[in-house]
Amino acid sequence: MRTTLPTLSEQVVHWQVQHGRHSLPWQQTRDPYRVWLSEVMLQQTQVTTVLDYYRRFLLRFPDVVALAQACEDDVLALWSGLGYYSRACNLHRCARMVVEKHNGSFPPSAQALAMLPGIGRSTAAAIAAFCFSERVAILDANVRRVLTRWLGFDADLSVAAHERMLWNQAQALLPHDDLEQAMPRYTQGLMDIGATICLPRKPACGQCPIRLQCVALRQEAPERYPVKTRKLVRKAAAWWLLLLRDDRGRIHLHKRPSSGIWAGLHCLPVFSEHAELVQYLAAFGAAQITELPSFTHVLTHRDLHLHPIAVQVSGAFGLDTPRGWFGSDQWQHMGLPAPVRKLLEQHSVSL
Repeated sequence: MRTTLPTLSEQVVHWQVQHGRHSLPWQQTRDPYRVWLSEVMLQQTQVTTVLDYYRRFLLRFPDVVALAQACEDDVLALWSGLGYYSRACNLHRCARMVVEKHNGSFPPSAQALAMLPGIGRSTAAAIAAFCFSERVAILDANVRRVLTRWLGFDADLSVAAHERMLWNQAQALLPHDDLEQAMPRYTQGLMDIGATICLPRKPACGQCPIRLQCVALRQEAPERYPVKTRKLVRKAAAWWLLLLRDDRGRIHLHKRPSSGIWAGLHCLPVFSEHAELVQYLAAFGAAQITELPSFTHVLTHRDLHLHPIAVQVSGAFGLDTPRGWFGSDQWQHMGLPAPVRKLLEQHSVSL
């Protein structure tokens, strides 16, 4: 007769089979492409938001070869509104590398997966655990919260050495037996506990399957963990957006730089000062200038206070690429920042 408590991994695996999430579209598959796509989309994005994007993405790009063969603009167009657009660019680069360097097959180890563009250590481990049952730990935000609370790990995770210590402890807690089934179950179980029970605020500790050994619960201080003293410093910026429409109903767009906010997306011309926009317009001799309602677009690190200015012009004025003129049949299928797309949908016809 067993007299000791089951290990953490045994408890998590047992709970996941009975009570974990099983209905998400990227579950019940060991296809690395589908798992990879879901892991990238879920980075800093809620499951409810990802579901529709995931479905549409697979309809358009059902496998890694289809994605690799696509042009970047098509990928960004499908990603529009999901945010963190560097993820989409890296997704496209990664697909091409998998096809070119790995013959269209994802490498079967976390170490090799982490060498691909846009795949960090935790994402690589998730793919390896789910698809190849590799005994390797993940440490995304949900799992980090579960493990620091269960362990009572109170070292400051803004210190790299402390982060490495937590990685080592996470690795030591992994299952040892029946890895084929246990690794996907354990990995998914930790994610599920973090997403549904061990919440950042007001965790449902009474429902937690690992509560009996949880140090944070014993201390009655689960919200103290994880400890990270370096706080996010939010910034604000004011941008003026120029919505130019010519006499053919086309909108003037250009492609953003490959780094920074809205990287690689098509966008209305952006000005950091109202006077800069006015000076730019002087060359057009433009009339029918309309100040549209200002609004704020919230990003993770920054609040963008957007001030759109709509202008009706005659002729294209010889504006060159990457700036160009696009009809609604074109820009509706382009990669645009979500607030710009919404602005065009509301005002492009009524200028």
